[in-house]
Amino acid sequence: MAEKTSPFKQMKPPRGLRAIPWRLPIWLYRLRLGWLLGNRFLLLTHIGRVSGRPRQAVLEVVRHDPESDTYYVASGFGEKSHWFRNIMKTPEVTIQVGRRRIEAVAERLPVEEAERELADYARRNPRAFRTLTRLLGYQVEDLEEGARTMAQWIPIVAFRPRRGSGDR
Repeated sequence: MAEKTSPFKQMKPPRGLRAIPWRLPIWLYRLRLGWLLGNRFLLLTHIGRVSGRPRQAVLEVVRHDPESDTYYVASGFGEKSHWFRNIMKTPEVTIQVGRRRIEAVAERLPVEEAERELADYARRNPRAFRTLTRLLGYQVEDLEEGARTMAQWIPIVAFRPRRGSGDR
């Protein structure tokens, strides 16, 4: 049986100097200026799968469900992303959105749910969705079809508050 190949170009997480722009938003949070990023981004603090040490990444929020206080994000570098691989090993994380800090559990969504989240995101943000897919080397004509294709390769993660944890 042949292995499925991705329609997206093989992007790798940036390393060295190329990683600097990706890491700059972390400093906003460290300087207590994370509120400048609003609710559109979150700071993820997770445990390194090899080192066992705390690691951080700033991620774009695909959607926030205020009823359950769940935040949804996409792993733009797919399953190769370091933060994604780390949370698959240790799903207990801390997220910070603006000034709010939440103890959470990370859960990868099944493909069907990921399709719904990406389709909803594409409807709400068509220009951003097209830009994102173009960065991945994939031209989208139909947003629904693009979301279905993307969900096969780009994991969507839900960060759900841990029971009994409140804002710190």
